[in-house]
Amino acid sequence: MGASVVKEAFSADELPPEWEIEAVLAYHEEDARAAIGTLLDDIRHLRRQLALAEGAMSRGMTRGWLPDYDRR
Repeated sequence: MGASVVKEAFSADELPPEWEIEAVLAYHEEDARAAIGTLLDDIRHLRRQLALAEGAMSRGMTRGWLPDYDRR
């Protein structure tokens, strides 16, 4: 789990959402539970990376910007 699902031929912004869903399911051989598990693992990993980055950067470096862990 945790492998990159979409090949680099398209960036994530260029790929239509339906294709992303199909690519994720195809990668996991149509196993929705495995696909959800991988995506949740990716979220956990990225949240940890964001927490590490937040701890390592200074406020002056980002001009007051702070990372946000939730989508708005």
